[in-house]
Amino acid sequence: MTDIRTARAWLTGAARPVSFSGAGLSAESGIATFRDPDGVWATVDPVRMASPEGFAADPETVVAWYNARRDASRNARPNRAHRALASRHNMTHITQNVDGLLESAGALRVLHLHGSLDRDRCHRDCGHVEPATRRGLNTCPDCGGAMRPDVVWFGEMLPMDIWTEAEIAVADADVMLVVGTSAIVYPAAGLIETAQRTGTRIIVVNQEPLDLGVGIELVGQAGEILPELL
Repeated sequence: MTDIRTARAWLTGAARPVSFSGAGLSAESGIATFRDPDGVWATVDPVRMASPEGFAADPETVVAWYNARRDASRNARPNRAHRALASRHNMTHITQNVDGLLESAGALRVLHLHGSLDRDRCHRDCGHVEPATRRGLNTCPDCGGAMRPDVVWFGEMLPMDIWTEAEIAVADADVMLVVGTSAIVYPAAGLIETAQRTGTRIIVVNQEPLDLGVGIELVGQAGEILPELL
């Protein structure tokens, strides 16, 4: 109880708070996580469905799989954790999630490190990006290349503009709220280490302990803990 009171006080007094979230944030909305025992990668080969090589080998199957994920994401609704985060209008939300549930909850500044399911982009990197409204495997209207989900696959770089914004936000933050992440996916997880080095207060809300050795760790459902904190 003392920890949650202290964490609440830190957040109440924060002028430049940031959140850093992973798949656990959206799990309570019915969106499957990736690395849990019953997660996405337990039944799907990530190289086949989430890599440039997999797309080159069977683009139709990859696009169909992502369209099914889009349908699930669009049918999902923000949970109490999303709404609690969105209630802090001075908070920058850095997320590894590719759903739009933070925005649906009313969050004002969301940085998607791994892209967004709501967009397609040209696989040739000609620069064309469009809303993901066309079904099936489509061609780029600008260069004729194949269109693909605008998400970061294994072996690809994070979008540098978003990454730079995230680094700046973390370096300037006075409190970092880490929610629903295993903290093992790099380079994204390196943002936590940046916060540690700069002396930022860190609050972890997770189903399993991360044992970072700093800050406050609150173990449990984000949908129960975050409304108390925020």
